[in-house]
Amino acid sequence: MAGTYSDETTVEEPQTDNGLLTDRRVKWFGIAVAGLFTSAVLYLLYRILTDFVDYELMQAVFPRFVDAYVLVLQIFIISSVLSLIAGTLVGLGRVSRTRFTRSIATGYVEFFRGTPLLFQLFIIYLGIPAFWRSSPQPFPIENWSFAAAVIGLTLNHAAYSGEAIKGGITAVPDGQMEAARSLGMSYIDSMREVILPQAARNALAALGNDQVILVKDTSLLTVIAVREIMSVFRNVNSNTFDAWTPIVLVALAYLAITLPLGKIVRYLERRSAWGEGHE
Repeated sequence: MAGTYSDETTVEEPQTDNGLLTDRRVKWFGIAVAGLFTSAVLYLLYRILTDFVDYELMQAVFPRFVDAYVLVLQIFIISSVLSLIAGTLVGLGRVSRTRFTRSIATGYVEFFRGTPLLFQLFIIYLGIPAFWRSSPQPFPIENWSFAAAVIGLTLNHAAYSGEAIKGGITAVPDGQMEAARSLGMSYIDSMREVILPQAARNALAALGNDQVILVKDTSLLTVIAVREIMSVFRNVNSNTFDAWTPIVLVALAYLAITLPLGKIVRYLERRSAWGEGHE
């Protein structure tokens, strides 16, 4: 019997003749394309860093980019936390059994996903203070640019986070809610203790992607007088007519936020992977 099954452990893949498109050729073609692309990018970076970057200017303007980086980081952290909280509420509203609540949540999502973030920032930054123009009382918020930035980013990304949470909730099998209710748990307790933890796991990739987009959306805040990274780039470029030196600092500033954020998201995805133990 051993001789009968001896060949089962070494099963060879079927060889098919597809003309030019064989597995080996496609593999090496992919390696060649990736190698050429990498070489081109490295050569471009070498030329930029050696021929186009003014390191004395970089050293002079670096503190201004650090200040802008810290400001963007503050706005991102506050907006990220608030948008995730609000997005959870929006996601719950989208799956609510009450038609009115579900309609309001749907309308919120459709508006903030259907209009540009720049338009929403203008509404908040210019529209809200207009209510105080006919009032003898001064506008109550002194640093309105910062507050408008946080409000605009929070409201916009809460809509996207809400849709991610809604998708995570609908991906949880119906039997989970039925099992929780059969144990005597209320609907609220079932959502909080059983459904939402699984929904957050399902939506983690989408939520992480949205947070990276949130970082990049801070580049629009220059239109509402926030001295963020791109506004510093524009000032340096207009004063020195040097494009590449501030561009390099802009890239480093954004990557200093998005790369660690991406690593955190991938770490959380590994930790929350279904059916895997944790060391």
